[in-house]
Amino acid sequence: MLDVQALSKVYGKKQILKNLSFSVKPGEVIGLVGENGAGKSTLLHILATLSKPTSGSVMLNDQPYQTSIKKIRKQIGFVSQDIALWEEFTVKENMIFFEKLSWNNKNNGELKQLCNDMKLNKWNETVKNLSGGMKHKLNIAVSLIHEPELLLLDEPTAGIDLKSRKEIGSYLSNIATVQSKSIIYTSHDMDEIMQLCDRIYCIGDDPFYFQLLQSYGKNPISL
Repeated sequence: MLDVQALSKVYGKKQILKNLSFSVKPGEVIGLVGENGAGKSTLLHILATLSKPTSGSVMLNDQPYQTSIKKIRKQIGFVSQDIALWEEFTVKENMIFFEKLSWNNKNNGELKQLCNDMKLNKWNETVKNLSGGMKHKLNIAVSLIHEPELLLLDEPTAGIDLKSRKEIGSYLSNIATVQSKSIIYTSHDMDEIMQLCDRIYCIGDDPFYFQLLQSYGKNPISL
């Protein structure tokens, strides 16, 4: 379980996050919405241990981030907005490369099955020749090699085709349920957020997203 208490982040004189408190249980998919600049990416970077909060606390499975960072990092998968792959490598070569950097050892068959489960059946294709949807799938697959308990995704389907978005959403819902993973997902696509997420948090001062979700009959939570 992820537990966030009174989390704040200040850059210079600008307060990005202010006293955020929430929790995410195993098996939950949490949507995070808000206008650009509201702090969604900042929050994910803190949860991914890539940035430190100005104040507040974060715990994962009763382990505090402040004192257990090495253990915490082994339990987290992070997918940023940018594609972080070797364009000249094949899908297979990328998976093998990142497996070597992983804390979990997997053989080629297991790596290929992970891709197949995501409907990424381009094992010997060079990444530069893949469609945008396939690249995003591979980006997610790489983040799952070490079997993280908490998966953080920052707009992982931005700019890709509807079919790929649906396949990624279906896969994430499945691993949350079957593997009890905690997932936090940001997106500007409200249909995607509403279909995929068990709960939705609104971040920032602009009430637009909160009111929009209410108009769809959802019960968002304001952070």
